[in-house]
Amino acid sequence: MHRIVIVGGGAAGLELATRLGKQYGRGDRAGVTLVERARTHLWKPLLHAVAAGAIDRSQHELNYLAQAHWNHFTYCFGEMVGLDREISEIELGATFDEEGREITPARRLGYDTLIMAVGSVTNDFGTPGAAEHAIPLETPDQAARFNRRLINACLRANAQGEPVRPGQLHVAIIGAGATGTELAAELHRTVRAVVAYGLDHIVPERDIKIILVEAAPRILPALPERIADETMRLLREIGVEVRAGTRVAEVRADGIVLADGGFLPSELIVWAAGVKGPDFLHEIGGLETNRINQLVVEQTLRTTRDPAVFAIGDCAACPQPGREQPVPPRAQAAHQMASHMIGQVARILDDKPLEPFVYRDFGSLVSLGEYSTVGSLMGGLLGRSVFVEGLFARLMYRSLYQMHLAALHGKAPTLWRYWLSLFSQRPAPTVKLH
Repeated sequence: MHRIVIVGGGAAGLELATRLGKQYGRGDRAGVTLVERARTHLWKPLLHAVAAGAIDRSQHELNYLAQAHWNHFTYCFGEMVGLDREISEIELGATFDEEGREITPARRLGYDTLIMAVGSVTNDFGTPGAAEHAIPLETPDQAARFNRRLINACLRANAQGEPVRPGQLHVAIIGAGATGTELAAELHRTVRAVVAYGLDHIVPERDIKIILVEAAPRILPALPERIADETMRLLREIGVEVRAGTRVAEVRADGIVLADGGFLPSELIVWAAGVKGPDFLHEIGGLETNRINQLVVEQTLRTTRDPAVFAIGDCAACPQPGREQPVPPRAQAAHQMASHMIGQVARILDDKPLEPFVYRDFGSLVSLGEYSTVGSLMGGLLGRSVFVEGLFARLMYRSLYQMHLAALHGKAPTLWRYWLSLFSQRPAPTVKLH
C-alpha cells in the first residue's frame, strides 16, 4: 500500500486529506495519514472575527478525529520536528497536556509520498518587543486570547474607579493587509457592543480608538488600488485611524514606537504584518527553502531536491511562468493547490508524468463586517477585474467559506446546513462576552 502522509491540517491539508481519504481510504491501494498538532480545524480567514468576538469559534470548528473517521483517513496527533529523507520518515515530537503529562511519545512515521501543508506564521521581522507584547493571529487560540484580553481590558477600565488612561482601550493593529483591515472594522463594532452591555464608565467616542498601521504607502498593498481606496474610505467613515507609510521600530506594553520617533499609546496590540514559513522548515532534511522559510517547489508542486516530497499552500514557494513572484500565500491558492494535488497523487499511483500547477486569480474580497464588503471578481477569467461591493460582494465572500465547507462535507450537506442555520437563530448577545 502506498503511504501518503500530509503534514498540516489547514485549509489545503484538510481538504486534501478528506478528498484522498474518500477516494482511496477504503481500498488497499493507498493509505492517507494527516499529521496535525491541533485537535480542531478553523478556517483561517475567520480568525479576525474570533478575535473581535463577532463569532463563537466553537460553532465553526471541526474535530480532526471525527473528520478522519467519516472520510477514511488516519489522524495523527503530533507536531513534525524533523525529516529523514534517506529512510523516508518524518520525526514527531512528544506532546503534553496543560499539566505537563505526556499524551503521545516522540515517534517516527514512514511515507512513500510526503505532502507538506503546514501553512504560514506571522513574520514580525525581528521587531523588538513584538513577540512579548503583540498578539499574532495565526491560530484560533491566539484569536481567542486576544478576545479575552480585549474583554478584560474593558471590564478593568470600567471598574477601576478613575478615568480611562490614554491608550488603555486603544487597539493598534500592525499590518493593513486583509486580516488587519478586516479586524479593524470588526473591532470598531464589537468593542462598542461590549461597552453597550452596561459598561457605563467608558465613553466610546473618548476612550476607544482603533489604529491601523501599515509600512507600505497604502493599505491592502497586495490588492488592486481601487479596492484599497474604497476600503480606506469606509474605514475613515467609521472612525478607524489609518497610518499608512508608517514603520514600527519597537512594540512596548503601553504602545508602539515608530521609526520616525513618534509614539502611539495602545495597551492592546495585534501583529498582522507579513507571513513566513514556520521556522522548523528552514532547510529541513536538506530541502531547498527561501528567505522566508517556504519550501521551494517546481511547478508540479514537487520539491526541488526530493521527488517524494511535495508542498502546497502558504508553505510552498511555487513559480509562476512569466512572473518573478511565486504564487501568493492566499486561501484561494491553497484551495487550488489541494485540488491539483488530487490529480498528482493519481498520476503517482499510475506511474504517469506529473502536470504543472497553474494558479488562477479569481479576484479579491475584503469583508468589513456589517459595514460593507468590497472586492474584485473574475480577474483570472476575464483578463480584467470587475469591481463589486455591498450585498453582492458580501454574498460572494460568504460563498468562499461555503466552498471550503463543501470540500470537507460535500455540497449537499453543506447546502442543507446553511439553510438550517438561517432558520435556527436563537436570541444571543451580538458579540462574544467571555
